[in-house]
Amino acid sequence: MRWDNLGDRPEGAAGAAVTGEAALFGTDAVTTRTFDTPEFRGITFHEVRARSILNRVPGASRMPFEWTVNPYRGCTHACVYCFARRTHAYLDLDTGVGFDTQIVVKVNAPEVLRRQLASPRWQGAHVAMGTNVDCYQRAEGRYRLMPGIIEALRDRANPFSILTKGTLILRDLDLLRQAAEVTDVGVSVSVGFTDQELWRTVEPGTPAPERRLDVVRTLTDAGIGCGVLMAPVIPFLGDRPEQLRATVRAIAEAGATSVTPLALHLRPGAREWYAEWLQHHHPHLVPRYERMYAGGAYAPTWYQRRITRQVHEFAAEFGIGPAGRGEARRVAPPGRAERAGGPARARAGEAREAPPAEPTQLTLL
Repeated sequence: MRWDNLGDRPEGAAGAAVTGEAALFGTDAVTTRTFDTPEFRGITFHEVRARSILNRVPGASRMPFEWTVNPYRGCTHACVYCFARRTHAYLDLDTGVGFDTQIVVKVNAPEVLRRQLASPRWQGAHVAMGTNVDCYQRAEGRYRLMPGIIEALRDRANPFSILTKGTLILRDLDLLRQAAEVTDVGVSVSVGFTDQELWRTVEPGTPAPERRLDVVRTLTDAGIGCGVLMAPVIPFLGDRPEQLRATVRAIAEAGATSVTPLALHLRPGAREWYAEWLQHHHPHLVPRYERMYAGGAYAPTWYQRRITRQVHEFAAEFGIGPAGRGEARRVAPPGRAERAGGPARARAGEAREAPPAEPTQLTLL
């Protein structure tokens, strides 16, 4: 394994740390553990001590935020389409099963973040989490890194957003409330479909879609406005009008502040793993996928527009609207004064700026 390549690389480019240090680790800083418990059986955790945790997004990236925090690498959600699979190749790890079972844990993430936020060079920019792998995957239940991370951001009144498929975020509800009293906090939950059979095969390690919608309902009831990224919409498996309508209806009933549809995209690393899954589960669809994605990682514009139009029509029917240009709208605590420098825009996930007529593109977990 190559521990000299542990710096986060959004969109395949090297990220930079706010302190100027590279986020690298020596082999003497790595502790490998396994736990013989049902929820972690077959999972290997590589505990590392990070030199940096704030990662700058490359200027050429299409993401609408500049900084990310990713306390984990690899993800037990095991989503077959996950774009971040390619990042495991930087460590000479397998991008298939290895990505699902070899989890890198930055055990000192909260303390490093607190130090970096206190740096005179840090200007209080928005920090996005959950943009690489889910910060509330199962490992978080054991390592509990997010409470310290949220506390560090809260104590500096630093705006942030979280994108997740995990229900564990509710453990930190009180901290999210506290942070929302002093800064802008955005939360989005990813629910691309409600089909149970599709969920079990394409997202086998995630909580069920209805459990994720329970998270939306709980957060909204607690005064933390929560948007839903309806992602990915999976061609030929989850994109029939009746499927889209059922999902939008469930999202609306959960009280989501917005819904943003995102068609499946397949980058290198994820593309090969998804193709293998498709060949095994739906071989008759392989030629159709080859044609649809012949031009690259993204579905054709006509398809994206069609999905976006249909979802927006259903959203209007059920009384919710799309998030503005990829943003998850947030309900601010009443009476909170605006902070110096003006309100930060709450964003979650990797968004692609597009004119209103175009579908929003986000990179999902």
